Amino acid sequence: MTVLGVDIGTSSSKGVLVGADGTVLGTAVRPHAVDRPRPGHVEMDARVWWDEFISLAHELVPPGTVVHAVGVSGMGPCVALADETDTPLHPAILYGVDTRATAQIARLDAELGRDAVLGRCGSLLSTQAVGPKIAWLAEHRPDVTARARRLYMPSSYLVRQLTGAYVLDHHSASQSVPLYDSLAQEWYRPWARRIAPDIELPPLRWPGDIAGRVTAEASAVTGLPSGTPVVTGTIDAWSEALSVGAQGTGDLMLMYGSTMFLINTVSERLLVPQLWSTVGALPGTRSLAGGMATSGVIIDWLRSLLGVPDHHALLAEAEASGPGAKGLLMLPYFAGERTPVADPDARGVIAGLTVEHTRGDLYRAALEATAYGVRHNVEAMRAAGADIRRVVAVGGGTRGGLWTRIVSDVTGLEQEIRTVTIGASYGAALLSARAIADVDIDAWNPVRERVVPDALRRSRYDDLYGLYLRLYPATRDIGHALARHQRALADNPPW
Repeated sequence: MTVLGVDIGTSSSKGVLVGADGTVLGTAVRPHAVDRPRPGHVEMDARVWWDEFISLAHELVPPGTVVHAVGVSGMGPCVALADETDTPLHPAILYGVDTRATAQIARLDAELGRDAVLGRCGSLLSTQAVGPKIAWLAEHRPDVTARARRLYMPSSYLVRQLTGAYVLDHHSASQSVPLYDSLAQEWYRPWARRIAPDIELPPLRWPGDIAGRVTAEASAVTGLPSGTPVVTGTIDAWSEALSVGAQGTGDLMLMYGSTMFLINTVSERLLVPQLWSTVGALPGTRSLAGGMATSGVIIDWLRSLLGVPDHHALLAEAEASGPGAKGLLMLPYFAGERTPVADPDARGVIAGLTVEHTRGDLYRAALEATAYGVRHNVEAMRAAGADIRRVVAVGGGTRGGLWTRIVSDVTGLEQEIRTVTIGASYGAALLSARAIADVDIDAWNPVRERVVPDALRRSRYDDLYGLYLRLYPATRDIGHALARHQRALADNPPW
């Protein structure tokens, strides 16, 4: 058995070809950039997703190679509206990093009621939610919503192109607040008709269900055999959790990527305004999740700003800087913040700078800032009643060791790292393999190492974490004023 998994991420699309025992037979990446046309707007042309899938398939599946199933996943929840011919009408508005719909969030909160939304949907309206973004398009681009007939996310768009099936998985739908009823686990038609009256909502499937089979037309452009089953797929973070076996009650997945994501599998629905309560990727499971707006993005920004071609030199310098980055403290809110702050107008702060600080200190401060953000989310989860028994790390940021060690030292959590940490594309491949065969994740992807917190460093970080918690409220008003100034400059540039 050979399966193909493809994930459409924020900074790249990744593909992986996997054998019957979980062995990675080939990997490929297609870097891309999102568009940021103005402050708070983060979007991408959905047609790029299909173009990159085709390119990845041709690289990973040489002519004559038998592929038994295809899995897909992608960033989300996103809003890609298309007409009845599946032609995208507007760049896809991305997940919580796009903060344009704050006015629509406030309006829908007033109309629907915050408590009513939380009770029915499991999460409050936020920059992560789908409904306000559709409402933003209705107000600012009525020509788009007048022609829109279908709603896509990266995984469902690929399924449509591959199979002709118009479907969405339950987990992605549960993040489409307020369009989905998380108790009934179906679309909530009254609110959907109110917000998206002309859009045909896709039939719902579970991520591992076979959505359809590769059509002759898709086979001709991808090279994949016609008739190959394609699973429904899901949002990348939940695919990442599956890739490392973090789907049991009490499991917490930490996804080290462009953003940091946390998923705790819970035994019952937990409602807490600061976090997201969703249905899980597998039938019968539920999740309590959190997500930071930036993590790896800040690290890449620093590397580019400093003119360093790769991260290795900076990692070595950050290691030498030592815990506390020689008195630097950073707030990682460089694109607002999602959970648990829920403040799209929050801004990044670097406190304690002196002329003696080096680029290694800055880099270390960025790594530590994301660790403080993880601890903040973990504490919010535990306060909501989450039972965190096992932590599994995944994603590109697990390589090199320093970042994961810092997170363990700051949080006091031991982390398990499996042999394959590619992430969502590997999880997509796993879902497709499970659709056609019995697969044991422990055999497919065994544990490689464990990251154990250091007690002495944890004590040092406890003090700094206390300052971290004080830094946001101390600078919030200034950050908000600067955010307003940035939007004003975008509307009326001084040239």
